[in-house]
Amino acid sequence: MAPHLEKVFYDHGYEQLNMTGLAKACGFTRRALYHHFSNKEDAFRYMLLWRGELNIAAGMAAGRTALEQGGSTIDIITEVMDARYGDTRRSLSLSPHALELNDQAFRRARDIMVEAATDFQTKLAELLTELDRRGLMRFKADTTVEGLAQVLCDGARGTNQSLPAIVPVELKSRYRTIIAAILFGTATPGKRSARP
Repeated sequence: MAPHLEKVFYDHGYEQLNMTGLAKACGFTRRALYHHFSNKEDAFRYMLLWRGELNIAAGMAAGRTALEQGGSTIDIITEVMDARYGDTRRSLSLSPHALELNDQAFRRARDIMVEAATDFQTKLAELLTELDRRGLMRFKADTTVEGLAQVLCDGARGTNQSLPAIVPVELKSRYRTIIAAILFGTATPGKRSARP
């Protein structure tokens, strides 16, 4: 049911749909749809929950595949972020209602989004711990695995919300750049010059 709901919301947006239109577009009777959801918001929230769970699983699976294939730390984390965040952003970019749906998601399902973010960050922290244990990276003394997972996720989410928007085909490259910058830095501290 969730893939049908996603397609309908992507095709028609949120505001213009009512339960009758949603049922018809999904190929259900109105009664059948009401059997599952009490209103349109419940259906929308269900779709977002499903998409989040799907992308978290896909992200972690992509990271495991990259790890098994001998990928570098940056390769592994890039694959995780691209499947977790990039897939949704790329598919949403095809919808003429992308901005409206993004706004509605933050307004109507912030709790779902926070829960998914927390769950994903926990799973990412476990993967980072494994990468450290395998010697693929080493945490600096002042770095916690939870803090690093948070910053990496913040970077990926920030990439998705960039203005101007990043062209969808360039998302993976941007994730890679931000991951490298977070993990290894892009500059070293300089010494203050006496001259202005």
